Amino acid sequence: MPKTSLLSLLVLTSLLSVSAGAAPGARLWQLWDASAESNPAGIDHAQWQRFLDLYLAVGDDGVNLVKYGRVDVEDRQRLQSYLQMLSALDPRDYARAEQLAYWVNLYNALTVKVVLSYPSKASILRMGRRWLSIGPWNDEMITIAGEPVTLNDIEHRILRPIWNDRRIHYALNCASLSCPNLDPQAYTRANSERLLTANEIAYINHPRGVRFDDQGRLVVSRIYQWYALDFATDRRGLLDYLSEHQSFHNNDLGTYNGRIVYDYDWALNKLESVRRE
Repeated sequence: MPKTSLLSLLVLTSLLSVSAGAAPGARLWQLWDASAESNPAGIDHAQWQRFLDLYLAVGDDGVNLVKYGRVDVEDRQRLQSYLQMLSALDPRDYARAEQLAYWVNLYNALTVKVVLSYPSKASILRMGRRWLSIGPWNDEMITIAGEPVTLNDIEHRILRPIWNDRRIHYALNCASLSCPNLDPQAYTRANSERLLTANEIAYINHPRGVRFDDQGRLVVSRIYQWYALDFATDRRGLLDYLSEHQSFHNNDLGTYNGRIVYDYDWALNKLESVRRE
């Protein structure tokens, strides 16, 4: 990476780290707090599944990478067609379980579309339409039921406040190496519960989620700092939560009294990425 690009990325990462405690809160967008529980209809996510089958590389090291540079014109068009299909629907016409899959798949597909629109950028922090913005999360991405919607809207005004489920954080992918994986399966009404639980366990048991460094310090993802209250009310509660789900260090976590180090790698989750040791 050129020195100027690396410097820019470091500056952006520093800015985000400084504001780590100021991540958006869960504030309900009341408009979307409605559902049709008696509706058995499903939403077809086959086009998204096809994209995942073709372009997601499931890593032996536990990190899934996307073959962004290999996505051809036809599959870009298919991705756009999928997003247009979702845009034409009103999720409130569906049951809650169907809505969850709708919003998760929409978020992840939109994020992929963003990355494809910035092929020269090394991090999603440098993608976005606003001057001096950090990332694309406040850009209006799509219109649903006549309402412009951003990625932050989906995550913080719809998914988090309506479902009130900490596992939502493990379903959404921010196109970065430290982010929970983009799942190789499209979310559906039938598999969402299983995927949410499996991805929670997988992330907590991966070094980018929880690890001890060479000095014996506990290093955890900044997700647990940005959204601390989604996981626990205090430090002890966080350690208990991680210990409950962590297979390798649960005894150490249960007795740990040292400093907690928060870490996050914003390098793009593309197949060509060089992962930090």
